[in-house]
Amino acid sequence: MDIREVQGYLYFFFIVILTLVLYGYIVHLYRSEKKGERDYEKYGKMALDDEITSKPVEPIEKDENAKEKKEQ
Repeated sequence: MDIREVQGYLYFFFIVILTLVLYGYIVHLYRSEKKGERDYEKYGKMALDDEITSKPVEPIEKDENAKEKKEQ
């Protein structure tokens, strides 16, 4: 088994792993949108509407817990 053969096997397994990660990420996005956790279409529109005067994609929530986490 020479180095070229090892490189071929590693390349193949690397491509398979990256493909699985990509499909896992796509499933994660689909499930979180179905559950109502995030609306990713709003984020897609952000690229089209990128003026300085545009309204934010999501409202900024004032949360006391977030302030406490930042202070720590």
